[in-house]
Amino acid sequence: MRQVLPVLTDYTNERINTGRMQAHAVEAAEQCGATFVPDVLEPVKLLDFLANWPAKRKLMFCDEGRAALPVAQALAGEASGPWAIIIGPEGGFSPEEVTALRGLAAVVSVTLGPRILRADTAAVAAITAWQMALGDWQ
Repeated sequence: MRQVLPVLTDYTNERINTGRMQAHAVEAAEQCGATFVPDVLEPVKLLDFLANWPAKRKLMFCDEGRAALPVAQALAGEASGPWAIIIGPEGGFSPEEVTALRGLAAVVSVTLGPRILRADTAAVAAITAWQMALGDWQ
């Protein structure tokens, strides 16, 4: 993971403290002996973020409100390369945001299972599932 980009959605209900997030990234890197720390960028609004989405970069959309496929099935046959992962806020995405996400050709909709996860847990679960599906985690 090279960057963490907080995305503001219609249902975002917390103030985002990027300085605190960067401190957590440093602490996590120190704890696991990582040789780099991902940059925590300033938040952007979801629809602005999607408006400039590069066509060649896949986006794994953790789509809890739809009968999406499990990660391993959804990513079967997908190439590695530039990817990003997006998880929803508490309360999920608004209908307008879901429509915008599903409308991008680069989006691969996945489910993380039947449970609703906290955002921090969902992020770790999504990254791990993505790594496993693309062969980066054995």
